Amino acid sequence: MFGKVKNKMNVTDRKVYMEIFSDRRISYRVTAGRAVRFGEEIDIYGIEAEDSRTGEAEKIADFSPDIEDAVAFAEMLTAERTKPRQLYSRALNFLYLLI
Repeated sequence: MFGKVKNKMNVTDRKVYMEIFSDRRISYRVTAGRAVRFGEEIDIYGIEAEDSRTGEAEKIADFSPDIEDAVAFAEMLTAERTKPRQLYSRALNFLYLLI
């Protein structure tokens, strides 16, 4: 009944592409890196959220192969004042909106 949906990608050469600071002392970062998918090396973009007050941090290293989706998601996180612990649920909401 349960099965593996996706193998986790190994992201290499990760760099911060863009960083947004919110008024609640939470920083949202879009990271750029490289990953191998189906034997081919591709560019991949991730999302990180870090609360500087509490030290809480979450990341999705392989969020999207499209930079526009990653930047739009980071802007949505800022607009909604998302806490790091809410990152995965917001990512599912964003995916729902894209479909």
